[in-house]
Amino acid sequence: MPASVSVVNVGYRSTNFWVVSAGRSRLLIDLGWPGMFGALESNLRRMDVPLAEISHGLATHYHIDHAGAAQDLKNRGMRLVVTPEQLAAIPAMKAHLKPADRYTDIRLDDNLVVPCHESRAFLARLGFAGEIVPTPGHSDDSVSVVLDSGEAFTGDLTVPAMIADDAGGTLARDSWRRLAAMGVRTIYGGHAGPWPLVLS
Repeated sequence: MPASVSVVNVGYRSTNFWVVSAGRSRLLIDLGWPGMFGALESNLRRMDVPLAEISHGLATHYHIDHAGAAQDLKNRGMRLVVTPEQLAAIPAMKAHLKPADRYTDIRLDDNLVVPCHESRAFLARLGFAGEIVPTPGHSDDSVSVVLDSGEAFTGDLTVPAMIADDAGGTLARDSWRRLAAMGVRTIYGGHAGPWPLVLS
């Protein structure tokens, strides 16, 4: 990874939330649990990452442990980046939430919608060389952030050794092949990582 890009894990409750930084330009990949924004804020302080410098955030997919604090972050100044394949998943996520989760509903009218085929130019404006890639398999709305230096942030894309022989498994295998063909060498997952990508 180039010296100008760094990665810090500010995760909690067994889920990783990755801050990718190029100088003071920061992108948060995966966005916290609902009702636990305080824990995320505390981890950012502990890792010396100023919340005010996180200009943009992206959920790899819209499950509550990866996108539950998105609106809380937006309320503190972060711009939410959404790909078109994720739009329908945002309101659908609410079906899995209970009042006790203290979820802050995600506004839909002020997000930055970036098609994957336009993501390279978008990331370049933030100071990163890479792109956002559809990687279905865990969910239809799953995407990964892939850096040209060989790192991929894959959320919950099923690890190759655990892929089942079903339709979802076929999608997951295809997603891993796509990442490998892009030169990905290191995986930053939603619940593990970093680990080397080696496909048999």
